[in-house]
Amino acid sequence: VQLQASGGGLVQAGGSLRLSCAASGRILSSYTLGWFREAPGKEREFVGTIIRDSGNTIYADSVKGRFTISSDNAKNTVYLQMNGLKPEDTAIYYCAAGFQYRALKPDEYDYWGQGTQVTVSS
Repeated sequence: VQLQASGGGLVQAGGSLRLSCAASGRILSSYTLGWFREAPGKEREFVGTIIRDSGNTIYADSVKGRFTISSDNAKNTVYLQMNGLKPEDTAIYYCAAGFQYRALKPDEYDYWGQGTQVTVSS
């Protein structure tokens, strides 16, 4: 499967963005989809995941209550709705797909998109 992330940009603190992860190839719902982010000088960090088959979601504590993952099977696309953005959310955001059910680490994913930059100004 090939993944294409988009939707990043520059937003003021408190604002919102919606990231998209469009897939080509296999049906996206047959994978667990994860969102990760990587800030300059920091390791890639788990943001959230939507688990294959069940559609259950898990979020990092740092984004819980502000970010929401959803999917549109007809469009073979997964979204990351980000509300209440903070300067510390600034990073490159990546979507990833894998076959494990509860995957919270980067090495548990098999396919990665190219990343999209999110910058939150204070």
